[in-house]
Amino acid sequence: MSVLPDLHLHYVQACQDLSQPENPFIARVLQEADKNDEISTKGITLKLAGNNHLVPVPRVTDDDLGVLVSVLGQAAFVTGLDLAYNLLTDAGAKTIATFLQEENSSLQYLNLMFNDIGTSGAELIAEALHSNQSLVHLRMTGNKIGNEGGMFFASMLEINSTLEKLDLGDCDVGPQCLVATAIALTQNKSLKAINLNRPLLSSQQEQTTVHIARMLRINSSLVELHLGKHEMKNFGVERLCEALFRNSSLKYLDLSCNNITGDGVKFLGELLKRNRTLRILDLSANRIEDVGAIYLSEALATRNMTLQALSVVSNNIAGEGLVALAHAMQSNTTLSHIYIWGNKIDSDTCVAFWELIEMGRLELSCTDVVPYEVDGEVFLAELSHGLGKHRYWSPSSAAVAPGAANASLEIVAVSEY
Repeated sequence: MSVLPDLHLHYVQACQDLSQPENPFIARVLQEADKNDEISTKGITLKLAGNNHLVPVPRVTDDDLGVLVSVLGQAAFVTGLDLAYNLLTDAGAKTIATFLQEENSSLQYLNLMFNDIGTSGAELIAEALHSNQSLVHLRMTGNKIGNEGGMFFASMLEINSTLEKLDLGDCDVGPQCLVATAIALTQNKSLKAINLNRPLLSSQQEQTTVHIARMLRINSSLVELHLGKHEMKNFGVERLCEALFRNSSLKYLDLSCNNITGDGVKFLGELLKRNRTLRILDLSANRIEDVGAIYLSEALATRNMTLQALSVVSNNIAGEGLVALAHAMQSNTTLSHIYIWGNKIDSDTCVAFWELIEMGRLELSCTDVVPYEVDGEVFLAELSHGLGKHRYWSPSSAAVAPGAANASLEIVAVSEY
């Protein structure tokens, strides 16, 4: 039996050597890691996220990170580092960049979401990834790196051939970054998933969507694409669909929180009739209404046998459209996950989805509604399920099964993390 390394002991010693007070949160996590029997057989992830604790913890600062990295430099078995929701700034980003550039770096997963890293910190991390050959998944979500910071990552994608998943959602990137990223992805052959949610756009012309569509005509490696809150309209959806007729790699398309109406969904319906690759389509928080739901149901009932998950949450759909989707599921044997809460659910909708669940066609873990009966009448209540409910935050308790709350991870597993 191999001797397990003592991370906590090394951390205490490093704090003494660097005259840095111990962070009790880091100390406790390292103690727990030392007890992990799987250290000697596979890599572990240190979960140092500053949120998601029943008792508040002292969040990780730049100084804390400097000590921690000095310990991890000799711990090749630590392959994941979750530093979300802490107090890291550009100084902390410099420490991370130096760590990533070390020859013996074994880090595969790095979560820096919702810290205080800015443009200069983004530049340092992006430049480190020019030479790093270990990192597979990077989350920069919520750091206000701006358009200039996003441009550094776009340039990195022209060089790096290891990174598989990049999250730049809620980072205040601008149109120049989106265009540069789209151009980089026409050449990059390694990236499988990218989140570009909520950019800051100054124009209504949808030129960024046009560039992304052109990229999708050429790119053959991208599996997952998030374009939420892009102010996308029917014109942009039409351009994307035209491109996806020629794309045979994309499996997960997120178009949530845009301005897509029923007319735009007509193009998606035609795409679904011919596309044999797409597995997940997220149209949450658009304005597709009944006409859009009917376009989707027609494609799913007759021509598409590959889509596995569909979300039409909060789309102002009334009973007619929701019933049509329920009927489409009866003839479609592939669609297994459907999310409808936030629409105009009437009695016909309640009965239609109750029948789907009663006959076993729709599992409760695969939808966000559950039927119940009062005085002989069927109603629907909401379940806390979705494609990615815990993208920003996950509860410390296991109240909802991970596969139910985050169905996309089971349907399209882009990377280990």
